[in-house]
Amino acid sequence: MILKVGLTGGIASGKSTARALFARLGAYTVDADRLVAELYEPGRAGHSALVATYGPGILRDDQTVDRARLANIAFAHPDEAKKLNMLIHPIVHQHTADLLAEYERTHDEGIAVVEATLMLESGGKSRYDRIVVVDVDPAVQVERGIARGLPHEEVTRRIANQMPREQRLAHADYVIDNSGDAEHLEGETRRVYGLLREELERRRNGGAPKNS
Repeated sequence: MILKVGLTGGIASGKSTARALFARLGAYTVDADRLVAELYEPGRAGHSALVATYGPGILRDDQTVDRARLANIAFAHPDEAKKLNMLIHPIVHQHTADLLAEYERTHDEGIAVVEATLMLESGGKSRYDRIVVVDVDPAVQVERGIARGLPHEEVTRRIANQMPREQRLAHADYVIDNSGDAEHLEGETRRVYGLLREELERRRNGGAPKNS
């Protein structure tokens, strides 16, 4: 039995670090945002769809997608952001489903964690057995985003285009609090991984799952 877990959170919340920790603990992990970058490469389905929709003006001289130029178009208005998501998300969802199906074919039991920034916005809750949200105060998101080199207005723009914190938490089965330091995040991730292992064991033994 495979427990499929969706991992999400706002920008600069620590999702990728949590995913890496889950992998170290023994989970099979998928970075859906990295898959997007791969699908944007020339010759891939995402690249073709983007050029057909936005035109060759989004490409660099080497025919790769200029992510900054695309973002300026796609996130300039909520309707444009929805347009991009509707274009790319089905491709990413199918690729992710294929990876999970392959993992299920080769493993009798395990926890598969898929990290995606817009998982809930794209209707991902129904595709996973459990949703884990990495939570942090928006002011800390801005601070950490700037520390990563993003302009303040870019961080706030991305936060505005993502699901509000309270709504995201309402969808969570488990919450990883990332308000502290790296050691705190590791402890929180280990705690949630332990709960997921317990749930997997209950399901394997035919017990009813429960939220925590």
